[in-house]
Amino acid sequence: MPLESDTLVDLPIASPSSNGRALTLDGIKKPIESELGQFKGYFRDAMRSDVFLLDKIIQYLLRQKGKQLRPILVMLSAQAAGGIQESTYRGAALVELLHTATLVHDDVVDGADRRRNMFSINALWKNKIAVLLGDFLLSRGLLLALDHKDYTFLHIVSDAVKRMSEGEILQIEKARKLDIDETTYYQIISDKTASLLAACTSLGAASAGASEKEVETFKAIGQALGMAFQIRDDLFDYGIADVGKPLGNDLQEKKLTLPLIHALSNVDPKERKKIIRIVRKKVKSKKDIAEVSAFVHAQGGINHATDKMNAFANEALTLLENLPFTDARQSLADLVQFTINRKK
Repeated sequence: MPLESDTLVDLPIASPSSNGRALTLDGIKKPIESELGQFKGYFRDAMRSDVFLLDKIIQYLLRQKGKQLRPILVMLSAQAAGGIQESTYRGAALVELLHTATLVHDDVVDGADRRRNMFSINALWKNKIAVLLGDFLLSRGLLLALDHKDYTFLHIVSDAVKRMSEGEILQIEKARKLDIDETTYYQIISDKTASLLAACTSLGAASAGASEKEVETFKAIGQALGMAFQIRDDLFDYGIADVGKPLGNDLQEKKLTLPLIHALSNVDPKERKKIIRIVRKKVKSKKDIAEVSAFVHAQGGINHATDKMNAFANEALTLLENLPFTDARQSLADLVQFTINRKK
């Protein structure tokens, strides 16, 4: 399906049925609405510092409105696993501190000057302050767990940090060589993205006093959700407008994601070399991006990636169906569907 350079194409998402209900984050959050309100204050307190400049930067950081997907996952998982406890707030704060620290560090690595429609920390206070802020946030999370002897939480989060680092470095390595295959792609997104969502669902279940086997089930739910989440994110590179990142952004950074990987596997060496030559360009024009996008569509890359995304989503939904029915379980299922149908 050829694309003009300024054409935007919506993606064919074949998601599991939501029984005709409109899925919104506000609706998904309803079973934990009051607890999320309490969490906001808890999280602000967890970030406080007596150092004036640091506290000033933290107040600015708190104004960057995100979806709070990770605390939502922790709390819904806890509610579905037996009920939200005091330790659930600590688990949610720990994972949100970790996530915020990684975003601050990512902006330094990427040289990004915007985050959620606001100037990034490094753009306003330079790289040194941004790196130190990220370190501070990570240390606050670790101390929060240590002060309450939440050693299980520390193990879950430490494993996620290790996997996230490995996934990022493997992706950088493959971006240099441009030799990534589908198996390696799954390894990258499993470590880079899914590991943190798996940590969220694990933390929630563990905080509710779930058994080791039950925690593993919740971990598998978060892992499958994370895989679907990242594939959806990668699909945005090929024709969806207003998603919070420029169209063709992954291509500009020489990242081979699932739609392109599959498309390249379907063509002869000559055609593959032609596309790889474009991907290798330091700066790509709109015409270059359009050409690669048209190639991906024509070779079935979008449909293949969409099928894989839906397979991971269905894996998460099947695991959820094995849990006792609660409003929280239903919200987790709705969150899976919301994830694969989101427009940004």
